[in-house]
Amino acid sequence: MQIFNEEIKNALEKNLYEHFAEFIEEQTLPFKELMAYYRCAMLEVSTKFNVLNEEFSLQYDRNPIEAIKTRLKTPESIMNKLHRRDIEPTVENIEKNIYDIAGIRVVCGFPSDIFMLADALAGQDDITVIEKKDYINTPKPNGYRSLHLIVETPIFLHDKKKLMKVEVQFRTISMDWWASLEHKIRYKKNVTITDEINSELLLCAEIGAGLDKRMEEIHDKVVKMTETGNGKDIV
Repeated sequence: MQIFNEEIKNALEKNLYEHFAEFIEEQTLPFKELMAYYRCAMLEVSTKFNVLNEEFSLQYDRNPIEAIKTRLKTPESIMNKLHRRDIEPTVENIEKNIYDIAGIRVVCGFPSDIFMLADALAGQDDITVIEKKDYINTPKPNGYRSLHLIVETPIFLHDKKKLMKVEVQFRTISMDWWASLEHKIRYKKNVTITDEINSELLLCAEIGAGLDKRMEEIHDKVVKMTETGNGKDIV
């Protein structure tokens, strides 16, 4: 049975590779252009967050954003996603069906910063929120926490305007730390994750959420103390 399954897997991978090779050969230039558009869209949205961070730094003397990370899906990852959904590999189908090719991760200090920044982004008149998934108030069963938005933003080319989709993930430092390490642990090659390990990972996620809550409570207390002291400085 194991050999039979391996043969099926190898055949599927060969078929996917052949489709990928054909796609790249036939649509190299249109595909490169599309990826360039997604890079431009990432730059647009990243700039918006840098501007928001600068504004809050000037207004409140603190930066809600700890880090901004960007990534563009690889051609192989895009083809795999099309294959899993049984979608014909064309540039048009990529743009129409895959919303997370351009990705931005915004790492914040506190959970409240996440929702504040998400609302600030959504409120901009050239941003349209296509999809929202709140895994902070409703975590995934494995403990994963994050706020996901799919937004549409215009990019301005020399002869036209294009609307491009970008996935934005908001996490606190602890959410990002847990998600990164959980991925490294869970996807080790040739290892089956046991129920015991799953339970440990879930417990770590809950501990991280508890730390986020307590640190924000401490921060809020310090803010109130500062406001009472002189009414101007905010930590």
